[in-house]
Amino acid sequence: MILECTEHKESGMPGTSRYITTKNRKNTPERLELRKYNPILKRYTLHREIK
Repeated sequence: MILECTEHKESGMPGTSRYITTKNRKNTPERLELRKYNPILKRYTLHREIK
């Protein structure tokens, strides 16, 4: 599962902030949203599941 930053995509800056993790699909079938650190924007932003 890949988490991608939503704010970075909207800002138009080059590059992306992505995290790779796993989840139990039986317990959480819906897409995951977590606040993770974005090193390019240098702050915590909302990351959403893309795969």
